[in-house]
Amino acid sequence: MELFIYLFAALFSVLNPIGTVPIFVGLTQDDPKKERSRISLWTAINVCIILLISYFVGQYVLTFFGISIDALRIAGGMIIVGSGFSLLTGKFKKQRGIDKTVESDLSNRNDIALTPLAMPMLAGPGSISLLIAFYQEHNRYDEITIAVSAILAVALAIFLILRSAHYLAKILGAAGIVAISRIVGFIVIAIGIQYIVSAVINIIKTYLMK
Repeated sequence: MELFIYLFAALFSVLNPIGTVPIFVGLTQDDPKKERSRISLWTAINVCIILLISYFVGQYVLTFFGISIDALRIAGGMIIVGSGFSLLTGKFKKQRGIDKTVESDLSNRNDIALTPLAMPMLAGPGSISLLIAFYQEHNRYDEITIAVSAILAVALAIFLILRSAHYLAKILGAAGIVAISRIVGFIVIAIGIQYIVSAVINIIKTYLMK
């Protein structure tokens, strides 16, 4: 249960579906309620698929490119810290690396569940590296079952939050969403730093053992 809560909390913090609420509202403000529900559902499904692929296939990608798990932890930790810092300071851009022309085109499409919502706004490098590193340390059958359950739970949470996005935006208001995003940003920074610290400690231990 502790492992499930840890991975769920870590993924939820890095994905930050609450912070996506105002973006979702902006992209779907002209859509009917049924269409919003459809987009919410497919966004959650797409995120789930991306995370599952990252969890099960990511390690083989590392092996193919000769990337060590410690290097991944440091790189992923830096990305996570950067995302958390952006959330904490309120400088988190909604396009997250999407070209302005592409962003404008996507905003006018109904089918935005995969891009930009699922990726890169929700499932990005931070969550992908987190899952790859998690698999390296927890790959027993029972741990894999727990990890898959946590991913499914996060996807369900994303669906419920996005489906209620327009209501949440009215209840929380802009100030409330910003406050929650900054709290989540602080947690995300802590997660990223923990990844970097654990990787550095492991590298030092490996060096001293030689």
